[in-house]
Amino acid sequence: MIKGKDIIIVGQQPWDVEIGSNCKNIAIEFSKHNRVLYVNSPLDRITLMRNGSDAKIQKRKAIIEGRTTGLFQISDNLWNLYPDSMIESINWISFHPVFKVLNKINNRRFANSIQKAISTLGFSNFILFNDNDMFRSFHLKEMLKPVLSIYYSRDFMLAVDYWKKHGEKMEPQLIASSDICVANSTYLADYCRQYNPNSYYVGQGCELDLFMDFNGVAPDEIIKIEGIKIGYVGALLGLRLDIDILTRIAKSRPQWQLVLVGPEDELFKESELHQLSNVHFLGSRPPSDLPAFIYSFDICLNPQVISQVTIGNYPRKIDEYLAMGKPVIATSTPFMEAVFSNYTYLAKNAAEYIDLIELALQEDSKEKQLERRGFAAEHTWENSVAEIYKAIEKHSD
Repeated sequence: MIKGKDIIIVGQQPWDVEIGSNCKNIAIEFSKHNRVLYVNSPLDRITLMRNGSDAKIQKRKAIIEGRTTGLFQISDNLWNLYPDSMIESINWISFHPVFKVLNKINNRRFANSIQKAISTLGFSNFILFNDNDMFRSFHLKEMLKPVLSIYYSRDFMLAVDYWKKHGEKMEPQLIASSDICVANSTYLADYCRQYNPNSYYVGQGCELDLFMDFNGVAPDEIIKIEGIKIGYVGALLGLRLDIDILTRIAKSRPQWQLVLVGPEDELFKESELHQLSNVHFLGSRPPSDLPAFIYSFDICLNPQVISQVTIGNYPRKIDEYLAMGKPVIATSTPFMEAVFSNYTYLAKNAAEYIDLIELALQEDSKEKQLERRGFAAEHTWENSVAEIYKAIEKHSD
């Protein structure tokens, strides 16, 4: 346990992000025993030009222009900073040496904003926690001089072209220069360990109370669907989910009902799935409604496409499914095999998905449901942050 410290968090997602955020959950857990400054990413010029009418951008613009303060207290030990400086949009620059020079200027502007908040709050001997921010925060260790710098890897960012362009050179350098690295999957911990031996797997927390405590009924629209229900909850993105596996499941077992809850991208909208009578697209739903849908499923799926983007990620929805005791069939990855193999069925192709769904339907029992719920209950943010604390203590010894 780390207590009484000052911690500064920088990363990809601002506090006012509308989706779930590992970094926000970690900040809240840190703040139970430490003072925490959560720093939003700085506004860049092209975002202002493209989305200047957005209320969130207008708020940032007012802070940069000095018309309002950018430091807000969220709770007793937690503050949120909107930087009062704008950075330039430079990722379009191909020549890396020029990018590096301009990126350091951006970092200096960002660091100056953070330094003002440090002075206002009286932070000292602080820990710097960087959530995957490899460009804007690249120089913050040297500029802010924390007593300890931590790089947090929760996604393989270099699989995305935007980050790959300069990140292939910069992220390994940032990992190597950080005092310690922590990762939410074994795959990403191994990746970080290539550049920094002080790299640790710290697991993943989930906000599971909504799922563990559900005591409601299935939605009416699900009750109307007769037969065995095979379900997925989450964004339907063709780059992350295997449409072919879903199609083969539905076509090979027409007596099964495939229920998909979440917003679709164009690949899904144009897919053959929409032509199949036993496939049901129920659209996007608020998070508070999701337990009721999962409750109604006989089997839960996570048919990931295997790619650099997905191979090392920690799919939070697996814990949500397990928290409700549901049998889960998911795509086999090294991480899934290492962490979830005793509580899920892991498939390598469509044929295995079909066979494992049939096996899961046969094997499901009250005992297995309790085992799944108990396993999911271990994946709290308190436990994940405790592992981060252990990594910090190892480095401090």
